[in-house]
Amino acid sequence: MKVVSFFAGAGGLDLGFEKAGFDVVWANEYDKEIWETYEKNHKNTILDRRSIVDIPSSDVPDCDGIIGGPPCQSWSEAGSKKGIADKRGQLFYEFMRILADKKPKFFLAENVSGMLLPAHKEALANIKQMFQDIGYTLSFQLLNVSDFGIPQDRKRVFFIGYRNDLKIKFEFPKQTTLENKITLLKAIGDLKDSVLPAKEGNITNGKDCKVSNHEYMIGGFSSIFMSRNRVRSWDEVSFTIQAGGRHAPIHPQAPKMKFIEQNLREFVKGKEDLYRRLSVRECARIQTFPNSFTFHYSSVVAGYKMIGNAVPVRMGKVLATQILNDLANVKVEKKEVKIIKSNFLSGHTVRERMLEIVNAVAQ
Repeated sequence: MKVVSFFAGAGGLDLGFEKAGFDVVWANEYDKEIWETYEKNHKNTILDRRSIVDIPSSDVPDCDGIIGGPPCQSWSEAGSKKGIADKRGQLFYEFMRILADKKPKFFLAENVSGMLLPAHKEALANIKQMFQDIGYTLSFQLLNVSDFGIPQDRKRVFFIGYRNDLKIKFEFPKQTTLENKITLLKAIGDLKDSVLPAKEGNITNGKDCKVSNHEYMIGGFSSIFMSRNRVRSWDEVSFTIQAGGRHAPIHPQAPKMKFIEQNLREFVKGKEDLYRRLSVRECARIQTFPNSFTFHYSSVVAGYKMIGNAVPVRMGKVLATQILNDLANVKVEKKEVKIIKSNFLSGHTVRERMLEIVNAVAQ
């Protein structure tokens, strides 16, 4: 089955779908810092480098599914919280625009748990309704990836829909590691002795890394970072891997940070040398990228960003496997597909609806 990917980033979700047996034939990513990494690790996928806003639906190949994780900063609890009022938040509707015109068998969209904030209640309701108006039976759920064999706490919302004429509904798979989590020791224990600090200015060590990308960001820690404990032990899962290197969790070799007062912690005195950020490769392992997946960058900052924005590869595979199994025995009649395309929203109508919603929010 053929899939196209939007907001592909480094391709964590794409790789998960490939591992499940899908063929990712075409992908779209606008950030030029990511292009080399994507193309060198997904050699059989055509990469479109335009903004999704500038891509006509007719330029997108016919496919069985459309997947992607629209930018999350507008919906994030730690971000602007502007949601649909922010142009980045509106990119969710561009994803729906192309979905409405292509009408593949299924779609999958991922985003941060901040979409569930009360401030976004109306926008979220509109998004859900529009997926249905486009012609899809929608399933929606908040998942913590640590429940599915990924060694970190990371809560994300997933929208998954099957085209109505297929007459099936996606059921989210049951958790596999609800109690027996994959620990940091198992995920990155073998890497603790071969790491390098980044060069001055956080420039990469490149080929001097004994393990590719096994280097960590140097520099001080902000007051915000020092307001909470940032250390998880070897027998725990990691904190969420974020897109900013300055917010990378501390390596588990260090003791838990000492509480001083509300919103203030400090490193245990005499053990300061143990407090380093997780390396780019360690973050990639925690995001379940394989060792063979190499990230290309000149500044380690870009490496952390690519990895933190990705969907964990294993989570992608879990959901893709379920989708593939659901679709394996479904027969599609061409007449019904034509009816679906004519009776539901077009991409043009999706954009019109988006503008109405944005104007209403502005008022």
